[in-house]
Amino acid sequence: MRKGHGRTVEIDTLEQFDALTERALHMDGWRIQGVDLRDRTAVLLALDPFGALLLGCPLTADARHHLIRGGGLVFPELPTLPFDPYRTTLYAPDDLYAGLTGSYEDTPDARSYAWSRQAVHDAAYTLARGLHDTAIDDALTDRLTGRRAVGVMGGHTLTRDDPGYAEAVLLGQELARAGHYVATGGGPGAMEAANLGAYLSEQGPQVVDEALETLASAPSFTPSIARWARAAFAVRERWPGGKASLGIPTWFYGHEPPNAFADDIAKYFQNSLREDTLLRNCDVGIVFLPGAGGTVQEIFQDACENYYAEPAAVAPMVLLGVEHWTVTYPAWPLLQALARGRPMEDRVHLVDTVEEVVELLGCP
Repeated sequence: MRKGHGRTVEIDTLEQFDALTERALHMDGWRIQGVDLRDRTAVLLALDPFGALLLGCPLTADARHHLIRGGGLVFPELPTLPFDPYRTTLYAPDDLYAGLTGSYEDTPDARSYAWSRQAVHDAAYTLARGLHDTAIDDALTDRLTGRRAVGVMGGHTLTRDDPGYAEAVLLGQELARAGHYVATGGGPGAMEAANLGAYLSEQGPQVVDEALETLASAPSFTPSIARWARAAFAVRERWPGGKASLGIPTWFYGHEPPNAFADDIAKYFQNSLREDTLLRNCDVGIVFLPGAGGTVQEIFQDACENYYAEPAAVAPMVLLGVEHWTVTYPAWPLLQALARGRPMEDRVHLVDTVEEVVELLGCP
């Protein structure tokens, strides 16, 4: 067995590959993802492939044989998939909604959901899902580097013409203006509102009012996802170049389409991975807007992590909406009881205004 050189190099463009091969003799530690190498057969044949990992890279038969025989690990292209399991970047709204000029069912987002609902779940199906979610996880890690994320959770049923939607927009604006990278579950309702607020964080109240008026023409993603999404793209087209924020949706909830105001979209097939990723990476803290079952689950999933965390790792939790969280869904008394006497006790808060949230979490 040959020992590795202890160095991992990630390569996801042909330019990176060419730069490395100008001076390299071996590929040990190389992780090449989604790069078409069919025109680089001669270069590959001249390299020692031991310890290389290639994910979804188109290759000639000669190059593939050389790589495998020499100790490289080659994951093949997987055909007939509506998504790229080896993608190297997060999704953008245009990636998921390509073809929206027709029916929503023709978009990559809808086709990926339909694929995930197939009755036959064989090993190839499981492998494709796992490879995709691992690739998204890697891309998200890269995107979060150097950023401090603040989470905003809330119900997906909140309509665009509801006063609570405008309040969530204001929250997203203020958190983004404070220098935070706003992260949501990436769906409709309160999640969309927070991403919209971040997107328009450099705009004034008049622009926000005009955007809300445009969106109110399609207040909900039911009965027409296409109409709902087109209204969002109309806002983006009128005010391009907004501030980027993060959405982490899932095809597990395929009836909830991703919102178009998160420029960075980490969409997963596995919901449990998505939930853990969302909660784990919000180091600034998480704001819980009024919601129901899903939001309550997220509150106590986050509370469990904080309950057992080392003191320095406890992230603030802010519940926005006193009546909602004490009367409608009384999560606050239980959260208080869990926090009592623990390092998280002074990091859980119940407030009634956006201003109070910003006072707690606003400073980078």
